[in-house]
Formats: sequence, structure tokens, C-alpha cells
Amino acid sequence: MAKTAEDPMAVREAVREFALTLPGAVEEFPWGESVVKVNRKVFVFLGAEEGERPPGLTVKLTDELTHAHALSCPGAAPAGYGLGRSGWVALPLDARGGPGADLLCDWVEESYRAVAPKRFLAELDG
Repeated sequence: MAKTAEDPMAVREAVREFALTLPGAVEEFPWGESVVKVNRKVFVFLGAEEGERPPGLTVKLTDELTHAHALSCPGAAPAGYGLGRSGWVALPLDARGGPGADLLCDWVEESYRAVAPKRFLAELDG
């Protein structure tokens, strides 16, 4: 069966591919789940490709309006393990009416900007 743009795994892959285009970004697999880091700091948690949990991602959103917008999405919640207090938002990818890949990529870029060193931000903006 072909994947459509609304397919949660296709959205996850589009976001993953975008994240890996950002300067200095690398994918690692702690805890058996995918994360993308810059300078050893995670900027997006992508979870496992397969498993019991539905597909989702977690990003750090420091802009107050963006953070509020993300939390208003169906199924969104502050991230667990105390990360929510620092602006991390967990977003399910299978929620009806959830954000599309383009908006999620914007949020991934904001998350990247929150943790990336200035030299990588200069490269991104250059």
C-alpha cells in the first residue's frame, strides 16, 4: 500500500529528512528510538519507527505563541520527564486534524534554533 501525505509515517519521514538537512544535524538512536541532535543536544525526538506507541515527535518551542499553538493541536501535551517545563511539546502524528509536515518542519527548525550553536545558526541563515 502506498503512503499518502497524511500517513503518519510519511509525515515522520518528511520531518526526519528535513531535520537532517540542518547544519551539524546527526541522527542517533538512544533507547532504541530516533533523535536528531546538533552539537550533542537533541532538538527533535522522533520515537521508534515501529512499536506499541503511535507515531509522534517532540520539539522544543521557546516562542510563547508557537508553544501555545502546538499545545492546541489534537493530542498534544507537554513532554514527559520534566521536559515540558522547558518548552518541549509532544505531538502525535496520527491525530485527526493535527499539524501537517510543513508546520512540523517549521517547529523542528525553531527547536533546532533553541539548542544549536551560533556558528550553525549563522550557516543556516547565510
